[in-house]
Amino acid sequence: MAAQFVDSAHWRAHARRHPLRYRLAIVAPNAVEVVRYAGGWLFDRTTAGWEVTVLVDDHSDDRPLQILGATVLDIEQSLAAPKHETWPHAVAVPAQMFADCRVRDGILDCLDTRSAELSLWGDAIPAELADRVKITHHRVSRAARAFKACALATAGYPAEEVGPTEVFRVSASRSTAGLVSAS
Repeated sequence: MAAQFVDSAHWRAHARRHPLRYRLAIVAPNAVEVVRYAGGWLFDRTTAGWEVTVLVDDHSDDRPLQILGATVLDIEQSLAAPKHETWPHAVAVPAQMFADCRVRDGILDCLDTRSAELSLWGDAIPAELADRVKITHHRVSRAARAFKACALATAGYPAEEVGPTEVFRVSASRSTAGLVSAS
């Protein structure tokens, strides 16, 4: 499950060679954001056979994502590329990235066309999305909790507690594989 930073063209070629794999794309400002809020879910998807790609602005230290099994791409290079046949089955984004018009357009496209399951994390959900997503909890496996703790320690957060669940807001229009509805 080694992860690495690769360029978008190389990743697209790899994805075309493996058309049957489920794909999760995570867009975030940096690795720490992903690990803290979605690291357990990311690891669980990876170990379930999903190909997980993380697009980040700051990829100066991708080791925490490597621990969780993700492939890291540069967000600018990836968002500048034209759409292609390797569209992900699921997309995850921190809610604050909705302010980036490219991310906003992608999120709205996912919701409107039902092209991918959408998961958001964070408290400040834009009003435009409030009635289009529902709160869900992912039960983090024991293995994911251990790997997430290791990834957090590598990122400089050794004392951060890894809880048994991670909270997301998910598009109601898609299957929420691996997620359990909040009660």
